[in-house]
Amino acid sequence: MKSTTAATIAADIPFIDRLAALRRDIHRHPETAFEESRTSDLVAAFLTGLGIEVERGLAKTGVVGTLRGKRQGLRRIGLRADMDALFIKEATGHAWASSVEGKMHACGHDGHTTMLLGAAEKLAKDPDFAGTVHFIFQPAEEGLGGGRVMIEEGLFERFPCDAIYGVHNGPKMPLGKVVTRPGPMAAAGDTWEAIFEGTGGHGSMPQAGTDPTVAAAQFIVGLSSIISRNLSASDTAVLSVGHIQAGDYNSPNIIPAKVVVRGTARSYTPQVRDTFERRLGELATGCAAASGGTARLIYTRRYPPLVNSPEQTALAVRAAQAAVGTENVQGNCEPLAFSEDFSFMLEKVPGAYVAIGNGDAPDAHFVHTPEYDFNDALIPFGVAYWMNVVAAELGGTKA
Repeated sequence: MKSTTAATIAADIPFIDRLAALRRDIHRHPETAFEESRTSDLVAAFLTGLGIEVERGLAKTGVVGTLRGKRQGLRRIGLRADMDALFIKEATGHAWASSVEGKMHACGHDGHTTMLLGAAEKLAKDPDFAGTVHFIFQPAEEGLGGGRVMIEEGLFERFPCDAIYGVHNGPKMPLGKVVTRPGPMAAAGDTWEAIFEGTGGHGSMPQAGTDPTVAAAQFIVGLSSIISRNLSASDTAVLSVGHIQAGDYNSPNIIPAKVVVRGTARSYTPQVRDTFERRLGELATGCAAASGGTARLIYTRRYPPLVNSPEQTALAVRAAQAAVGTENVQGNCEPLAFSEDFSFMLEKVPGAYVAIGNGDAPDAHFVHTPEYDFNDALIPFGVAYWMNVVAAELGGTKA
């Protein structure tokens, strides 16, 4: 099986136009976590039409297609795409904008699904490889851990994989540029909640009660010290506050009895996660005690760090170079601060995750914003990359 360039895929204009229309159809009908019924119907019908074996029902709306090569081989690989949308009101103004109020594909999962379907079509027409490819279409990546649920429901028992690969579009990156790295690439994404309690009281007589707002304020100011004084300078980590709730807007003369501060913690190693959980709790209770109140911390470990395997990362780099050219591939990028539940799959199976540039034109937008849209010009890059991964893994070529 020979390697494939993005230019070769792009030259098949009817194929690309058809995939772009498919992508825009998915975009018009966004479905959020575990509700991707229409999308999974579309994916299953597309794969079935190619003669690919289809199984449904993992994590409610997940779809797995299995294609065996025409040459004998025991190796099995997984290629994964996510399908879910976000709770965001779209503001792109495109003809294919969301038809569902308050929901949109603001992270490009419509494009991820389309690129993997395109690769499945090309591979099904000429499965000149030795082994098995599982096309894994996952629900609920955005915060609810659909990848974890698929694993818990037997993904790798039913569809064993010797290696697994994932792709995400790179917002505001040059079109077609590929970045990846061996080891930690995306951060663990945890949520924390610090709850401060006191007596509250009248705003004119703070001495008569216990004011939890002072403790909460000291806690927020002290957050930066956790990173600067408890972590090594070589550790990359982020603590951010995303929500503060206290009192009533209509009662500014009342000191509230309770303040809730919520935020996110991003890190790349189990040791830093442990430090965050311990020190956030100590800081909250210490600040509360200094003000005469109490505090408790709830630390929720959501997505683990996404850690690429060195061998599969090297293969992914070669596959990308064959698709877009060596000069357009960065194989040792800086770790990224976002979280991805593909990390659960990489905890079970060695593999690699790459980002492919969605375009950096002046009007390009970042993901998770109302103006974002997946760039259809990225489709041939993704299809070529996927085909080259299969060629390198199962086709007897080093890409």
